[in-house]
Amino acid sequence: MRTLLLLSGLVGVLTAAAANRTPAVSPAEARYLRDHAETRGFMLGRPVHETPTPDGRAVLFLRAQARVPKLELYEFEVATAQTRLLLTPEQVLRGAEERLSPEEQARRERMRVSVGGFANFQLARDGSRILLSLSGRLYVFERASGTLQPLPTGTGTLLDPKFSPDGKSVAYVLDQDVRVLDLATGKERPVTTGGTERVSHGLAEFVAQEEMGRFSGYWWSPDSRFLAYQETDATGVEVWHVSDPARPELPAQTAFYPRPGKPNVNVRLGVVPVIGGDPVWVDWDRERYPYLASVHWDEEGPLTLAVQTRDQKELRVLEVNPSNGRTTSLLTERDAAWVNLHPEVPRWLTADLGFLWISEQAGGPRLEWRDRVGTLRRVVVPPGEGLQELLDFDPEAGQVFYQASLDPTESHVFRVGLESGVPEALTRERGLHSLRLAKNHSVYVRQTSGLRSLPRTTVHRADGSRIGELPSVAEEPPFIPTTELVTVGSGSLAFHASLTRPREFTARRRYPVIVDVYGGPGAKTVTAAMNGCLMKQWLADQGFIVISIDGRGTPDRGRDWERAISGHFGSVPLEDQVAGLQALGRRFRELDLDHVGITGWSFGGYLSALAVLRRPDVFKAAVAGAPVVDWLDYDTHYTERYLGLPDTQPEAYREGSLLTYAAGLRRPLLVIHGTADDNVFFRHTLRLTDALFRAGREFELLPLSGSTHMTPDPVVIERKWSRLARFFQQHLAHPGSRSGAP
Repeated sequence: MRTLLLLSGLVGVLTAAAANRTPAVSPAEARYLRDHAETRGFMLGRPVHETPTPDGRAVLFLRAQARVPKLELYEFEVATAQTRLLLTPEQVLRGAEERLSPEEQARRERMRVSVGGFANFQLARDGSRILLSLSGRLYVFERASGTLQPLPTGTGTLLDPKFSPDGKSVAYVLDQDVRVLDLATGKERPVTTGGTERVSHGLAEFVAQEEMGRFSGYWWSPDSRFLAYQETDATGVEVWHVSDPARPELPAQTAFYPRPGKPNVNVRLGVVPVIGGDPVWVDWDRERYPYLASVHWDEEGPLTLAVQTRDQKELRVLEVNPSNGRTTSLLTERDAAWVNLHPEVPRWLTADLGFLWISEQAGGPRLEWRDRVGTLRRVVVPPGEGLQELLDFDPEAGQVFYQASLDPTESHVFRVGLESGVPEALTRERGLHSLRLAKNHSVYVRQTSGLRSLPRTTVHRADGSRIGELPSVAEEPPFIPTTELVTVGSGSLAFHASLTRPREFTARRRYPVIVDVYGGPGAKTVTAAMNGCLMKQWLADQGFIVISIDGRGTPDRGRDWERAISGHFGSVPLEDQVAGLQALGRRFRELDLDHVGITGWSFGGYLSALAVLRRPDVFKAAVAGAPVVDWLDYDTHYTERYLGLPDTQPEAYREGSLLTYAAGLRRPLLVIHGTADDNVFFRHTLRLTDALFRAGREFELLPLSGSTHMTPDPVVIERKWSRLARFFQQHLAHPGSRSGAP
C-alpha cells in the first residue's frame, strides 16, 4: 500500500438539511480551494526528476506551468547557471491530445503520477541523448543539435522504455514481450516471444509495483549484449474487474489480483541474448522464495537478485551466473516479524570491493560494507544513527552518501568514508533534504523542504558551494501554516505529533479537534514539510485544531517500534492515536476532546472508520476515504507482511476487519470511495455499507464515479474541502459557534 496521505483525496457529502444548518464557505475561502486545486497544492511549476548529466555540466529536469499539469523538459547549464526549455509536449504532439493506454494509466497509478506530458525521461550513459515517451510513442532527443527523432516501434501497448548501456539501442515491452530497436537502422526485433496477458514477459507484477517499489521487469547487461527478464505466469490468480457504473457501455478493465492466502503469480527470471535465442532460466528455490524483490545488473557488479519468502520473514541475496543460470547465496536476512525491502541495495562498489547492504538485524537499520562473497567487512553507519536511505557512492573519494536523521520528522544528507571517518552533514536546516549526484560526482542537486517553505532545488559543486537554483514558476500560497511539531508521551510511547491552529486563534477558546490520520506502516504524516500542512491550515481556519500523530508502525523509529503492529491492525494503531490525542489534550487546553473527529485516506480511511466503530467515546465523527474494510480483500504482499497468512493467523484478520465491529456504529460516518479504484477496490466500501445497512445503522456514502485511488480532478478537490468542513462543523462544532467557542 504505497500511500496517499493526508486529506488530499477526501470529498465531503451532506444531506440538504444538514447543509442548511451549517454555514457556507466564504467566497475568499472558496477561492483558495480553487487555487489550491488548480496548482496541485502550489506544487505545479516546481522542478521534478532533477537529473545531473554524467559529466556534471548540466542538470535536466521536468517542470509544468503553475496551473497546467503537463510536464515539459528543461536544462540547467552549470557553467552559466542559466536554464533553457528543451522540449514541450505540444511541440511533439503538434496539437493532438495526449492519449494513454489503460496499461500505462495503471502503471502511472502504481507510481502515483497524476500529471500529463513527459512523465519521466532517461539519459543515455554518455548524456548526449534523452529518451522520452509520450502518448504511447517513443522519441530520442539529441541535446547537441536539438533534434527530435521519433522511433519506428511496432504498434500496440508500449511500456517501460530503456536505453541500452552503450546507447545504441532502446528496449521496451510491447504487447507483453520485450523488443529492442536499433537506433542506427531503425530495425525492431523481438527478444522474447509468446507473451500474453496471462503469461507476460518483461513486466513487473501488481504487487511488485504497488508494494515492493519495483516498476520494471527487465534489465540490460552492462555490455548491452543480454537482457534479463521476468516471466510472470498469472495462471490460478483471481481475475478482478474494474468498471465504471456510470458508463456501462465501456468494457471492464481486468486485473490479476492476489488476495491473502490465495495464489500469487508465478515468477521466474530468464537471461537471453539481445539478438534472440532461447533463455537461460535462473535457478533458485522459487517454491520457498516466490517473491522476486529486486534485480541489479550494472557495470560495478554481477547480476544479483533479492528473493523473499511468502511470509516475508526471510530475504536472500543471490549472485547469478548468466551463462548457466546457477546462483550463489551472498547473504540471508531474517526477522521474526518481517524483513523490510530496501530497493537501493545491494549497491555494488566494484566486484573487487564488494557491495553495500542495509540490515535491521541489530535492532535498527545500519549500513554495512560486505566483501565480494557477502562477508561483513565494516559497519559504515551504525543502527543508532537514524539511517533512512543509501544515496550514492563516490569511488574516487571513497565516500558514501546517505540520508538519515535522529528526528523522524526530518531527513538530512550525510557523507562518510567507506573505510573510516566521521560522518559529515551536508544539510543542517530543519526539514526534508534529498540529493542526486552526477556520475562523476562533480556536482549534486539538492531539494529542500521546510515547515515554512515549499520545496526548492539547488545545484552545488562537490565541495558544497552553491552554483544556482533550478527556477520555479509555481505560485506561492497566500499564507504560511501555523503548524507546530511537538513530542508527547514518554519512554517507549513518545509520539511525534503536529498541531495546526486557526490563523485567528484565540487562546481563551477551546476548539473542536480533527485528527488527520494515516497511522499505518510505511508512511509518516508528521514531517517538517510545508506542503503537507496547507490544507490542514485551511481546515483549521474553518474553526478547528487539526492534529496528526505518528504512532507505532510508522518508519524511522527503529525495528521494535515499526514491528509493534505485527498482527494487530485493529488495535495498536488506534490505541496510539487515542494515547497521543489524550497526551496532547493534557498539554494544550485549547483542544476540546469532547468534540473530536477523524479523517484519512487508504489506511487512514480504514483507521478513521475503525476509530468511530471501536472508540465512539473518543471520536464523535469520521470521514473514511477509500478504506480497506476486510484485509482478506487486500493484496498478498502488503497484508501477509503485517498480518500473516489467514490460515495460521485468523484472529489477526478478524481483529483487523471493520466488518467485525460494523453493527456497533453509533457515530456519524461518511464513507468516500472511487468506483474505479484498482488498489483498494470499491468492493471494500460496498461490503461495509451493506453490513451497516443490514444492521440498521445510519451512515453517509459518496461514490466517486470513475475515480481511482487518486483523485486529482481540480473540481473534485475544490468541492470536497468545503463539504468536508461543513460535515465536521455539523457534527463537531459547538452549537451556534462556527469557531468552536464555548
